[in-house]
Amino acid sequence: MKRPFAATVWREGKWYVSECLELDVASQGESEAEALSNLKEAMELHYEPPQATRSTRSVTSTAVA
Repeated sequence: MKRPFAATVWREGKWYVSECLELDVASQGESEAEALSNLKEAMELHYEPPQATRSTRSVTSTAVA
């Protein structure tokens, strides 16, 4: 499913900053197009289901005296 979002882009020094206020997601790039492309990627990651970065098995710790 695709849904349109509004984005704003402005320049800060040599960088362009892009932001989607609806999702509170922002990115940057060296050009306006790159900033928007990076924002799109950040928004896609925002909606990606979370994935475990560690094993789900339990770890037993040992006491050190």
